[in-house]
Amino acid sequence: MKGLIAKALAAACGTGLLALTGCTSTGCSYDDVVDPCYPQRYEAMSRRELNEAMAPQMMNGHVLDQGVWNDMFEAGTDKLTPGGQEHLKYLARRRPHADPVVYLQTAQDVVYDPAHPDAYVRGRAELNNRRVQAVQAFLAAYTAAAPQQFTVVVHDAPVPGQSAAFVARSVTLLNNSAQGTLTAGSGGGGASGGGGAAGPAH
Repeated sequence: MKGLIAKALAAACGTGLLALTGCTSTGCSYDDVVDPCYPQRYEAMSRRELNEAMAPQMMNGHVLDQGVWNDMFEAGTDKLTPGGQEHLKYLARRRPHADPVVYLQTAQDVVYDPAHPDAYVRGRAELNNRRVQAVQAFLAAYTAAAPQQFTVVVHDAPVPGQSAAFVARSVTLLNNSAQGTLTAGSGGGGASGGGGAAGPAH
């Protein structure tokens, strides 16, 4: 009989049925049948899984933000526009420090001649090289007081953006929804002219 009771206590301790009361007679305690790190252990796992899923999206967004696009050069040239120069200044002034990798969109503004496809390939490569040098030269000049080494990587990413049609509709609806009425005499003109009604006597 005593053997059956001991076995029952051991089984209960293994399944956690005596978690609240403990089972010191078999040598196990409450911490032996539960996870003492609950819920921190599982919160940490969930947080890590969420961050791992977001990391590629954050990196993709950062690459696009670090991008130098075709419209930041005068069409078909390696001359930076004023807007392109301002964007490079923005990249160079990042805090706590600038990202040393800048992503240059491959040239999309080279005219394609079906009769000379090789010339198109060469033209894009040459323009890319000139634009890389232009970006590096500007960044070197702009950060001359505190020199930084930048690497320009050519990539073929689409320009980020989205249609503004829904924003235009929202603004239009907001402007058209304004309502209100002006009551007689609310402008205060009667009081200044002396023709307004007298106020209550005190």
